[in-house]
Amino acid sequence: MTSTEERWPLDGLLVLAGAAFVTLLTEALPAGLLPAMSGDLGVTEARAGLLITVYALAAAVTAIPMTAWTLVLSRRALLLTLLTGFAATNAVTAVSSAFAVTLAARVLSGVFAGMLWALVPAYAARLAPRRSGKAIATALAGMTVGLSLGVPAGTALGGLIGWRATFGLLTALAVALACAALGRLPDVPGEKAKRGGGFRRVVRTPGIAAVNAASLAMVLGFYVLYTYIAPFVERAGLAVTTGTVLFVFGLGSMGGVWIAGLTADRRLRTATLALLALAAVCLAAFGAFGHSTVVVLAGAVLWGVTHGGVPTLMQAAGVKAAPDDPEAANALWVTGWNVGMAGGSLLGGAVLDGAGTRALPWTAAALLAAAVATVALARRHGFPARETEVRAGV
Repeated sequence: MTSTEERWPLDGLLVLAGAAFVTLLTEALPAGLLPAMSGDLGVTEARAGLLITVYALAAAVTAIPMTAWTLVLSRRALLLTLLTGFAATNAVTAVSSAFAVTLAARVLSGVFAGMLWALVPAYAARLAPRRSGKAIATALAGMTVGLSLGVPAGTALGGLIGWRATFGLLTALAVALACAALGRLPDVPGEKAKRGGGFRRVVRTPGIAAVNAASLAMVLGFYVLYTYIAPFVERAGLAVTTGTVLFVFGLGSMGGVWIAGLTADRRLRTATLALLALAAVCLAAFGAFGHSTVVVLAGAVLWGVTHGGVPTLMQAAGVKAAPDDPEAANALWVTGWNVGMAGGSLLGGAVLDGAGTRALPWTAAALLAAAVATVALARRHGFPARETEVRAGV
């Protein structure tokens, strides 16, 4: 065993993975519990979708300034603060009977999430600088596990013990992780504040606009349906529950992450186009054959594959387009993701109220088609054709 292997900070990385897991569940769990939450809080399902919208908006608006403001703080102290914040806001969600109070708690959760998603990858890389890629992948595995297993398990648990008790357990998990971070996570100091020139430079970089436009269309389409997947499944009269659909979706997403890892360096354009096109086909199938349990389950698996792979490919495209400012490129992408998340849930709510659940997948499919077209047109910058990559030495 080498000295590098002996210093592998597994305990600390597992704590960071747990933090990513809690953040993902806090973000996505209302989608699976939306009918029950809307009933208890006395609002329509479309209005309850605001619980996801305001979370995403808060993360989008505050991620960059709050990250810059807290850059000088100890990384462990900041993580402890964020986990404690999640515990508090999820506790309020669990006990509140007023929709406005619950909505305010979700806004604060979104602020904490924007900061945590910026913190975790950088923290992981600083814990293992010689193997930063592996460290980041290990820490962010909590996000994939949360999506593939945590959300469907939480949805099923909500059906057994109620959504309030489920958020209570999420509160306890955040507290437990804060205790683990205090005892197991090595501390690293903060950094000096950085000027915003890198961010402004990245915005003007050729290819960045195409990457973020394609990503925005993809995320809008995803959340148009995902936010309201529970009413879609329930009103389709399927022989399976929402939890089952989310579970197979999550299993597919794990496969999508694996595909992205194989193709991001050598076949980025081809893989991105293929997965986006597959997502559009799956969503159109939901619209055309949404009453078929077999079609919905098979489509959910394939849709999960696309969602597991495309975000990684999009981030890789952004870093390749701006190799001198990867952090700024990624920060821009994360902000766009949350804008798309908020916009998709708002658009989905309007479609649900105006045209019903059957129109949701068609709306989502149209947005995915726009993402496909954006990537297809970005042959020179953003998603260069293979021959361009070879000439550039990528």
